[in-house]
Amino acid sequence: MKYGYEHADATRTAHEGHIQQVGVCRDFAHLAIALCRCMNIPARYCTGYLGDIGIAPSLTPMDFHAWFDVYLGGTWHVFDARHNRPRIGRVLMAQGRDAVDTALTTTFGPVWLNGFKVHADEVEPA
Repeated sequence: MKYGYEHADATRTAHEGHIQQVGVCRDFAHLAIALCRCMNIPARYCTGYLGDIGIAPSLTPMDFHAWFDVYLGGTWHVFDARHNRPRIGRVLMAQGRDAVDTALTTTFGPVWLNGFKVHADEVEPA
C-alpha cells in the first residue's frame, strides 16, 4: 500500500484499502488486523500519538497515529503496519476493535481544527 495524507478516507474498509493500495495509518492497521483475524490471531486497533523520537528528522511533524496489537504467546505485542519497524515514544490513547471504537473526537455539525501542539521528549529512565 502507498501511504499519503491525500489518501485519507473515513469510510475505507480493509478490503478497499487492499484493492486500492493506498491509505493512511488507519487503513494499514485495519488491513493488518483483518489479516491477523483471518489467521485466528487476536488483534486490536490502537490509536494515539507517535512522535519523532529516535528517527531522522522529518520535514513533516508527526501526528496522531494508528497501529495494532496482537496476542501471541500469552501477551500483547505492538506492531505498526505503516512504519513496519520498531519505534519509541508511542502515547497510547485508545484501544478497540477498529477505528470506530477509538475515535479521538466525535462531532456533529461543522467543526474546524485551528491547530494543536503535542510535545514529546525522550527522558532517561529513573
